[in-house]
Amino acid sequence: MTFMTNPSIHPVPLPDHTQLPESDGTFVKNFQEHPQSILLTDSLEPLLQKRHPDGQYVIGQDSGIYWRITDPPEKGAEAPDWFYVPNVPPTLNGETRRSYVLWQEFIAPLIILEFVSGNGTEERDKTPWKGKFFIYEQVIRPAFYGIYEVKSARVEVYRFVANQFELLTANERGHYAIGVLGVELGIWQGRYQNLELPWLRWWDAEGNLLLTGAERAEILLAQLRAAGIEPQV
Repeated sequence: MTFMTNPSIHPVPLPDHTQLPESDGTFVKNFQEHPQSILLTDSLEPLLQKRHPDGQYVIGQDSGIYWRITDPPEKGAEAPDWFYVPNVPPTLNGETRRSYVLWQEFIAPLIILEFVSGNGTEERDKTPWKGKFFIYEQVIRPAFYGIYEVKSARVEVYRFVANQFELLTANERGHYAIGVLGVELGIWQGRYQNLELPWLRWWDAEGNLLLTGAERAEILLAQLRAAGIEPQV
């Protein structure tokens, strides 16, 4: 794919993920952010592996989604705290992805999640061509956009309908249905990675919590011991 700066001159090749910055140099906002991303990914992986037996999907964590060419390049990208894109290869030409480049792949993320440490102004900014909400809604267009407010332990979820985001209403469990994945998104209070906090987590459509690998192993261990079997270390 090429970008025509002027029809009277030769086309200029568009940069790919290897030619664009993979970081804008900003700090992670708090110590919960990385564990939160890992928790979401770890518990969802078994479902995604069933959904994509060919392995064609990617999960990004603080990774850039490039949507336009700017100078400097990183001004033309948003870096969601967590996002999932179905039906794309996990690597490109044998290389680990450095970013997700829309003009190279065209498939929008199915869901984008932002973890808010402040008051959420940045994540709800609708300023044309600058605001994060505007860019997600009008340019990147994920099927779902979630804003998790860490301090108040609440989450807003929007669904992309008729060319705009529509705020969803929580169900009777206080969760938000991500129907295409057959899961729900909500807040869980508990201990993860040595932190007792409210966490953003997945449930299945019946309201069963999707467990991490460590949680599944802990349950299996308890079942073996209840049956009188002491696992070998």
